[in-house]
Amino acid sequence: MPRLFTGLEIPAQTGLMLSLLRGGLRGVRWIDPENYHITLRFIGDIDDRMADEVVDALDRVRRDPVEIRLTGLGAFANGKPHAVFARVEPTPELMELQGEQERILQRLRLPAERRKYVPHVTLARCRTCSNQDVARWLAEHGDFYSQTFTATRFVLFSSRASVGGGPYLAEEAYPLDRKGGGYGLPEGAAQFAGQHR
Repeated sequence: MPRLFTGLEIPAQTGLMLSLLRGGLRGVRWIDPENYHITLRFIGDIDDRMADEVVDALDRVRRDPVEIRLTGLGAFANGKPHAVFARVEPTPELMELQGEQERILQRLRLPAERRKYVPHVTLARCRTCSNQDVARWLAEHGDFYSQTFTATRFVLFSSRASVGGGPYLAEEAYPLDRKGGGYGLPEGAAQFAGQHR
C-alpha cells in the first residue's frame, strides 16, 4: 500500500543554498537535500486501485509553470516545535495549483485536508529541541531568501517510511504547460509502474 503525496521539486542550486542552513540546532533530524520538496497535497496510505485513480485524475491538471520563491524561515509548533522550514511565497498560481489538486482528490472521495495549506520546504524535524533553541536558530538565519525558480512540473511521490523526511520516490511527473500529459515514470519507479498501470 503506497503512501503518496504530490509536490514540487527543488532545483539543485536552491537545494544547495538550503543545505547550508543545516547545523546550529541540537535535537533535530535534518532532511537530506535530495529529499527537499514543496508538498502540494498529502494523500496518505491508499490501496492500489485508488492509486491508479489518483494517477489518472492528476493527468487532467492543465496549468502554466509556477514561479517559486523562498522567503524566510519558520517553525511549526503545537506547544513544542516539530519542524523548521523555509517559507514559500504563496503566489496565486501556486495556491490555485494546490486548490485544484485538493478538489480533484476530494472528487475521488479522499478525505479533505483539514489544515490550511502553508507552502514550505521542511528542513528539519524536531525531536528534543526547545522553543528557545528554535527561536534562537530562526533569529540567526531568518533573513534567508532564494532566487526565484520556475516549477515546470509537479510530481506524485511515494514514501515507504513511517516517519517523514524521505527517502521519497518520484512515481509520476506531470508537466505544467497547459497541454498536460504525464512525463511517464522516471528511472527506478518500475515497481510502482507494474502495480499501477
